[in-house]
Amino acid sequence: MAVATEREYGLFIDGETAEPSDGEIRDLVEPATGGPLAKAAVGGPGDVDRAVDAARAALEGPWGKTPPNERSRLLHALADAIVANRKELTELEARNVGKAVSSTKPEVFVAAESFRYMASAIGSIEGGTRPIGGSILSYTLKEPVGVCGQIVPWNYPIMLAGWKLAPALAAGCTVVLKPDAATPLTALRIAELAVEVGIPAGVLNVVPGDGPTTGAHLVSHPGVDKVSFTGSTATGSEIMRLCADPVKRVSLELGGKSPAIVFADADLEDAIASTAYGIYYAAGQSCDARSRLLVEQSIYDDVVNRVAEKAGAVRVGDPLDPETHMGSLISLAHREKVHGMVETGRGEGAEVVAGGEPTEGDGAFYPPTVLAGVASDQTVAQEEIFGPVIAVVPFEDEKDAVRIANDVRYGLVATVWTGDPARGHRLARSIKSGTFTINLPYGAFPGVPFGGYKQSGFGREQALETLQMYLETKSVLLATGARPTNPWGL
Repeated sequence: MAVATEREYGLFIDGETAEPSDGEIRDLVEPATGGPLAKAAVGGPGDVDRAVDAARAALEGPWGKTPPNERSRLLHALADAIVANRKELTELEARNVGKAVSSTKPEVFVAAESFRYMASAIGSIEGGTRPIGGSILSYTLKEPVGVCGQIVPWNYPIMLAGWKLAPALAAGCTVVLKPDAATPLTALRIAELAVEVGIPAGVLNVVPGDGPTTGAHLVSHPGVDKVSFTGSTATGSEIMRLCADPVKRVSLELGGKSPAIVFADADLEDAIASTAYGIYYAAGQSCDARSRLLVEQSIYDDVVNRVAEKAGAVRVGDPLDPETHMGSLISLAHREKVHGMVETGRGEGAEVVAGGEPTEGDGAFYPPTVLAGVASDQTVAQEEIFGPVIAVVPFEDEKDAVRIANDVRYGLVATVWTGDPARGHRLARSIKSGTFTINLPYGAFPGVPFGGYKQSGFGREQALETLQMYLETKSVLLATGARPTNPWGL
């Protein structure tokens, strides 16, 4: 299927495209050009009700009767379909989000690999036995949690859809997925592919919508047994409140203000080039972006100059050009928000040594930006900017580096660059982050647990631990011989 700029996208409920109950259709624009992309339906509470009903019917019907080996086959088939349609999905994601195809292409593959990993991991779903003594046998069963409400943000629509859908479907759950209303297109296409490969109707439903209405209704819906959310810490906190009264299972992957820590004994060329990649590859619109660069004082000025040079060398432009490094931001409104944070940094004494001014034109572009002379307590070193802006903070020694790295409310990812392996392992134990990398800018792979400490959330994505979040453990006890003595003697 070719990408069509004027295609109208509906909701996806019970195995087919559906009209929204309130009839709302929005025009989507390409962030990089400001031009029209498509028309897309926006679901409301009534549409969530329909989708939850379809998911419950599938759970109690055909999907509930599908054995693990067949679920595994279907997930592998869905991964194959994603790969077979990778060109379409890559372009659709780039045009919808504004990211360069050099970023969206691997994200499509990661989505496919997430389904492959969980399809293979289904074999790990097993109970156990435990001797109690006498004539009592005990064993455990693993059963799906039930209907899952999953919410993914606008920055990684297809990749995070894969992260969330794969373990839920592998465990035997059914799903109502809510992508952001502005970026629903690849999630809707995955739902179409799921039906095409034979996943029963109602197993995967997609209802794009706004958070305060559609998202809140999904989270609080009595027919939803588990909620999984990726997005801002403020929204995650509200979701926890909505899940509290019904004591609903919830997992949250939230914000980050992740540090890259560079010591004087590091391979500086590798560290600086990789740090530039770690903040600019998705235009900084990533929860794991290394948006704080902590640099040992003795090399601070040199590193600042070299990072500014790297920022200037980043190729910014047409997301569909394979030579582009960095595309646009998600919208003009978000560009203004990013620039406002840069201006806040200026006002607090930071020096803009690269970028720092919005790009003229209809596209939502913002240049790779470097802020130097930043103190660890300044706003730009504490709060998510969610744009291509890195704050460079000096430190005195290892102890000072650990203090600064931990002196934020987040704890998602941290990276250290050093020539001393022992130091790398010491910092891995000292810094509060869900993922810690040593001389490596990458931190997310299928099979490797991904999630945060502190206000970066709880629960893990992409790993066997994720699969367990979608399973209930039931204990079964039975008498294998003579009935146990009645303790009351009745």
